[in-house]
Amino acid sequence: MSAKAFDAIVIGAGQAGPPLVGRLEAAGMSVALIERKFIGGTCVNTGCMPTKTMVASAYAAHLARRAADYGVALSGPVGVDYQRIKARKDKVTNDARGNLESWIAGMKGCALYLGHARFESADTVRVGDDLLIAPKIFLNTGGRASVPDLPGVHDIPYLTNSSMMDLDVLPSHLIVVGGSYISLEFAQMFRRFGSEVTVIEKAPRLTGREDEDVSAAIQSILENEDIAVHVGAYDIGFARKGNEIAVTFSAGKPPAVGSHVLLALGRVPNTDDLGLDKAGVKVDQRGYIVVDDQLRTSVPGIWAMGDCNGKGAFTHTSYNDYEIVAANLLDNDPRKVSDRIEAYALYIDPPLGRCGMTEAAVKKSGRRALVGQRPMTRVGRAVEKGETQGFMKILADADTGEILGCSVLGPGGDEAIHCVLDLMYAKAPISTLARAMHIHPNVSELLPTIAQELKPLT
Repeated sequence: MSAKAFDAIVIGAGQAGPPLVGRLEAAGMSVALIERKFIGGTCVNTGCMPTKTMVASAYAAHLARRAADYGVALSGPVGVDYQRIKARKDKVTNDARGNLESWIAGMKGCALYLGHARFESADTVRVGDDLLIAPKIFLNTGGRASVPDLPGVHDIPYLTNSSMMDLDVLPSHLIVVGGSYISLEFAQMFRRFGSEVTVIEKAPRLTGREDEDVSAAIQSILENEDIAVHVGAYDIGFARKGNEIAVTFSAGKPPAVGSHVLLALGRVPNTDDLGLDKAGVKVDQRGYIVVDDQLRTSVPGIWAMGDCNGKGAFTHTSYNDYEIVAANLLDNDPRKVSDRIEAYALYIDPPLGRCGMTEAAVKKSGRRALVGQRPMTRVGRAVEKGETQGFMKILADADTGEILGCSVLGPGGDEAIHCVLDLMYAKAPISTLARAMHIHPNVSELLPTIAQELKPLT
């Protein structure tokens, strides 16, 4: 069989793939786009869009239950219709995926192949019966939930973040194994839907990459909603118990027994079945594709973007990967991965917005630093909304005034963080933030006040 020739092949239709195809096609190139399952990748199908749609439903239920706090009287108890919640989530996902599919279908220079791509050489890829060849190949294959070989795990019907999206019944008791970002979003969401929820985390605290005060505040927020949290758990195991599932942990502790178990124990890259060895593409010990600062792999003519390269595990880092590749390839603009500042959010309620360095990282760096902090109980907008859990914290270099990092755990934290993030990209000193006039009333308006009250970090 002769290979079909293209100017470029893009493997994976997640956040980086389709926009890159659009740029390449607009530049006059013929492009083959290969996707093994759903256009849109994790974000559209099992990640950001469906989960945040469900988070919105969970918030509505939570706020309705608090109606009396705002002087609003309801005629009866608040309940949820999980089938309607799921239908709303499915519509948002299907609409987004449909829009992407229509956009791709309208590209005359793009040929879409649905199937599993495997390298046969550095410039040749097989998809089913089709053999494709191109001088430029871009990998955007994403990642999937990690399922460690814990005792009994394969004897139970566990859920992952993906299969949770197909769940059509509301768990009576959801046991979440893992205490990081994905797990905590699901934990709070399903608690607000009415499920009993237990979180089991092997580390000594939740969200271990955050500062200890942030982790403690997050745990407090969850426990205030009657979510049972167990940290420092060891010897985690699973067993069926009649129609339920028992999760054992930490000798002497009673097992958690529930109707459903969600495993949220990290992610692994989708690189193990691509035939990368036939192309000569190097991967690291965890399976991530090794790339340089402009996302080039060890093989000339092959790039890797998104979750499969280990340079970030977020939709926004994947999209930024596309921007970096396109800028270098098409715009003569030498953008680099190292130019970007770490930034992300945890979408519990209230959300956490984070950018730059943590307090622990600043201390480890040895630089002299300043820190400012304010609880949401002293933020007028939070008080007015009746949402006063959390706090804000800013870090700056004591000698240069450089803004080093920021955490905003509170109402609108995922939006407010960009006030600081954009200043960091502009390389503006902390004094610029301190002198800014923000709109009142707003959570963000207290950021300049905090910047005026910095004290030495000890």
